[in-house]
Amino acid sequence: MEWIEKLDGNVIVSDENGRIIYMNERALAQYEKEGGRDLIGRDLLECHSESSRKKILEIMTSGEKNVYTIEKKGRKKIICQSPWFVDGKFRGIIELSLVIPAEMPHYIRD
Repeated sequence: MEWIEKLDGNVIVSDENGRIIYMNERALAQYEKEGGRDLIGRDLLECHSESSRKKILEIMTSGEKNVYTIEKKGRKKIICQSPWFVDGKFRGIIELSLVIPAEMPHYIRD
């Protein structure tokens, strides 16, 4: 799965207990100052603010995704935090963070 390693965005995966089990190359580089590869095995809740911890716990209990945009250092990003399941059982959260244009078209395709 080399494509996920080379993706122009962050991919972080946790297990059902909130432990980080995977970070792609971009995510490792992004979080180098916070520990980089040493973050693997750490609890997601330890790495986030109180409001973010509440949202993570909500995803873990509800199974609903959380999607939003942010702007950081002049770059706009879309963040998608989605639960992942195996045989219908919650197995963790995947967070995908991609840089997006400040203005972008929106299409309705019915």
